[in-house]
Amino acid sequence: MPTSHSPQTVSCESLLAFQSALKTAKHDISNTFAVLLALAELAEANPSNYQRLAHLVIERCPKVISELQSLQDNLASLVEEPKLTQPQ
Repeated sequence: MPTSHSPQTVSCESLLAFQSALKTAKHDISNTFAVLLALAELAEANPSNYQRLAHLVIERCPKVISELQSLQDNLASLVEEPKLTQPQ
């Protein structure tokens, strides 16, 4: 991480790739929360659906966490201070 506030240049391709990853993560997170809400509502109305929806939540949560970590890593690489190469 840069310690100063020096200007940095990020390529358009890098920003587009990050935007795409962010869009995918947002979709997956929204989808997981929709399942959680459905789980809560259906558990009250029909407990037999509870197990099936709980299984979906258990499957999706690790994927969401992994995508968030990947986004964090991608963002960190975009703002990483360029490393100076040593002359040989």
